[in-house]
Amino acid sequence: MRKTVSYISFSTLMFSLMEIALKMAGGAFDPIQLNLIRFAVGGLVLLPIALNSLKKQQRKLNWKDLRLFGITGFICVIISMTLYQLAIVYSPAATVAVLFSCNPVFALIFSYLILHERLGRANLISVVVSVIGLLVIVNPAHLTNVVGLTLAVTSALTFGLYSIISRYGSQKRDLNGIVMTCFTFLTGTVELLAIVALTHVPVIGRSMTQVSYLKQFVNIPVIQNISWQYLPLLFFIGVCVTGGGFAFYFLAMETSDVSTASLVFFIKPALAPVLAALILSEQITLPTIIGIVIILLGSVITFIGNRSKSIRSEMGQPVYPDKTKKTDSDDLIGEVEDFNSNVEDED
Repeated sequence: MRKTVSYISFSTLMFSLMEIALKMAGGAFDPIQLNLIRFAVGGLVLLPIALNSLKKQQRKLNWKDLRLFGITGFICVIISMTLYQLAIVYSPAATVAVLFSCNPVFALIFSYLILHERLGRANLISVVVSVIGLLVIVNPAHLTNVVGLTLAVTSALTFGLYSIISRYGSQKRDLNGIVMTCFTFLTGTVELLAIVALTHVPVIGRSMTQVSYLKQFVNIPVIQNISWQYLPLLFFIGVCVTGGGFAFYFLAMETSDVSTASLVFFIKPALAPVLAALILSEQITLPTIIGIVIILLGSVITFIGNRSKSIRSEMGQPVYPDKTKKTDSDDLIGEVEDFNSNVEDED
């Protein structure tokens, strides 16, 4: 139990510091460059653990696995995390942290739409409550940062999509979470590096400069500003936050269960804004505080629902009881009704 608490505490702290560390590094590094560095390092940190896991399974990767990693890497690293990195540039770290923490809500919706999984009552309530919290923070009636908020919400949405595709793929291909995450990071890094290389092609670069919102993505640097001065910050972002955060999250899952390990993402919306205020001196507005409380309430509802399903599953009971199936009480009621009917016939 102590190990689990330690794993969850470390992972929660690292994930809560993620936006803050990336915000601090944003002044020295290009957003896409930073994305490339942190997932390359994070993937390499997870690689020994992933290879050890494959060895225990006596499992070797094949082309179908690589194709799956290609899809998840593209959605996670190139789409979701690029939007996330850009959101940190345009928005306060605390706001991005809270909005991105709503990605499990979008994952629930995608699980229903793609996998046709049934949503329990707790999950439905959680979705509604979390969406209300999002609207309170975004405040559509008085939008002041449309770009930043749009990037943050879209990043959370696409990460929710990645989560569902990753879960479906891991079940189909018999791959555990740490293997999926490690090779998603590494494959996504290779794909992103290829895209970065294309921005250095003169013809493509000239075409991009003609589009206003693509100018900033011409000649994206790869190793620029990587020096002893910034090495501690890059080490913290790549090894501690990206690699260590996920590694300890999966270790917590191994020593407990999925619902307990998911506490990491339920605590982050409350902890990240506090840390951002202390470290970056960011101001937390009243609507943001109210929205955080509402989202935390939605997270608690999700946790209770997941915990309940886990307990029912461990006890061998159906997660969603079949209401059409007769229970002992139904049989008893039927016998009473038959008895009353016989008495009436005799009368």
